[in-house]
Amino acid sequence: MAEQPQRESTYLRLARELRAAILRHDYPDGVRLPTEAELAQTYGVSRQTVRRAFQDLVAEGLVYRVPGRGTFSTPREEQYLRQFGSVDDLMGLSIDTRMDVVTPLHRRVDVDAAGRLGLHTDRVHKLSFLRLHEDTAFCHTSVWLPPAVGQLLSDVTELTLPGTPNAFTVIGLLDQRLPEPIAEAEQSITVAEATPEIAKHLGCEPGRALLRIDRVYQTVTGQLVELAISHFLPEHYSYRVRLRRSGQ
Repeated sequence: MAEQPQRESTYLRLARELRAAILRHDYPDGVRLPTEAELAQTYGVSRQTVRRAFQDLVAEGLVYRVPGRGTFSTPREEQYLRQFGSVDDLMGLSIDTRMDVVTPLHRRVDVDAAGRLGLHTDRVHKLSFLRLHEDTAFCHTSVWLPPAVGQLLSDVTELTLPGTPNAFTVIGLLDQRLPEPIAEAEQSITVAEATPEIAKHLGCEPGRALLRIDRVYQTVTGQLVELAISHFLPEHYSYRVRLRRSGQ
């Protein structure tokens, strides 16, 4: 991948920090965000850098700009909208959502999951959970982990109790415990019908068309450490990715 210019990485970093603050409700509806000049002084960057960060947030629908008045956070709607451009963004899901455990972390035999994780054994660790935004469930996720990786989470009590709400992500927990950091994820997006079990948890009818996203995470040395399969309700979730040309 071509190296990104320094100015771009600076504004992307600023946009991520402002995005996190907005999702934490640091700027409630109607409260003006700091001006370009104020943010430039606070972060030690140029006003052009701040302006480009704001442009990203406007494109994502997180803020809107009023000439002569400033920049404001967009009023929240029922649909959950996030832009994902990195593994860090996926880890940041815990900023404004919660995870409710459905099936606690346990060991089981799963030939298909073990194959996708490149294991020499059929045994894996698995858990399932709902992802909620403002008490509305918009996603059901099942996670499979290699035995050694699953063992790293065995002392996380919240993952062993069904119905327990948590303010973290599985990859975030793993990134803190693995000997090397998670570097990337291979992702596929398809449409799938809701099984009776998933329909029960998401509150929809069986057979309902759902957005399915499969992700396989790997570390900097290429070790596969997690398979996650998520099913999303389209009326409560919108997925957006920003695509850039190399070297731009």
